[in-house]
Amino acid sequence: MSEIKKIALLGSTGSIGCQALELIDEHPEEFQAEVLTAWCNVPLLAKQARKYKPNAVVIGQEQLFERLVDELSDEPDIKVFAGADAIAQVVAFDTIDLVLVALVGFSGLRPTLEAIKAGKDIALANKETLVVGGEIVIREAIKHKVRLLPVDSEHSAIFQCLAGEFHNPIEKIILTGSGGPFRTTDAKDFSRITVEQALKHPTWSMGKKITIDSASLMNKGLEVIEAGWLFDLKPEQIDVVIHPQSIVHSLVQFQDGSIKAQMGLPNMKLPILYAFSYPQRLPAKTKRFNFSEYPQLNFEKPDFEKFQCLGLAYEAMGQGGNIPCVLNAANEELVYAFLRKEIPFTDIPKIIEQCLRQSVFIAKPDVQQLFDTDKNTRQLSKEIIKHKNNK
Repeated sequence: MSEIKKIALLGSTGSIGCQALELIDEHPEEFQAEVLTAWCNVPLLAKQARKYKPNAVVIGQEQLFERLVDELSDEPDIKVFAGADAIAQVVAFDTIDLVLVALVGFSGLRPTLEAIKAGKDIALANKETLVVGGEIVIREAIKHKVRLLPVDSEHSAIFQCLAGEFHNPIEKIILTGSGGPFRTTDAKDFSRITVEQALKHPTWSMGKKITIDSASLMNKGLEVIEAGWLFDLKPEQIDVVIHPQSIVHSLVQFQDGSIKAQMGLPNMKLPILYAFSYPQRLPAKTKRFNFSEYPQLNFEKPDFEKFQCLGLAYEAMGQGGNIPCVLNAANEELVYAFLRKEIPFTDIPKIIEQCLRQSVFIAKPDVQQLFDTDKNTRQLSKEIIKHKNNK
């Protein structure tokens, strides 16, 4: 790259955002943090702002605005904003070349759409954006001629396998997953799963929400829907295989039967860097994979009966319309309810299924209808939880 690429990091205080900033440290001649946003972590956002000197910072919770202004009173050149509207607006800054969307859940949809409309390439680390509004997002990306560069390790793996193969039809893709902390746990013991147990992921260090999703395999289900939109695939063209070592990040099978895989030690810096530098590959300081340290790699079928969320995701993808939005909204509410210890782990798929059955189907939802679906589903989820707990 001849010029420094200026990046807006939406969710700079989260796991992906912090690793992205470490990559900017490693490649200061290539990348620059132009905008940083966080939802509520004022101390870390202020610390990042003082180090990286972005054009602007945004704190999502408006009541924290004055606190952030005070924290950055010694940095008069950094613009300070607050609120969800501001996050969706700053992505249109003329100085931004690439927007990393590392927000949690449904909150990623609106700023992603605004960035696309502003002609910004997207490094997408928020799978829910495509789960909820895939048809609209893809249509807008094509219209505005922007690139959607996947950051999820599985989708980045597929993207990398397709380099030089875009003219060759995909027969199917195979998404791998570690299986989470309960891969070998008997189904009869699921009702006793604690929050602390569910947060102990065997491979990845992630935020709480995505870690619980990985424990239920909902994360893999959301990835199935995301892959369908990214690579224009039907549900039957997407397989899931459990791979505990997390070395093979995903695979592509072509119509001649050959399979390409992308491999490496589990480290999110690789897909982040690939999205930042695409189509180039830049040097990375990450540890290299050594076959002698992994004499055996294991693969097994996922247990759809034990991990019902995965099947519900396939079902929602098959129905289409606003149903994946229902799936996502219900799951978000139930994950947070589980984290608050309001429901058992086994209630997550049960109540999601109730929401799917009770929601009104919209075949071609617009953005407002997606926001309405999200709001209504969250309310429905809370009502079901309240009714259940009051019995």
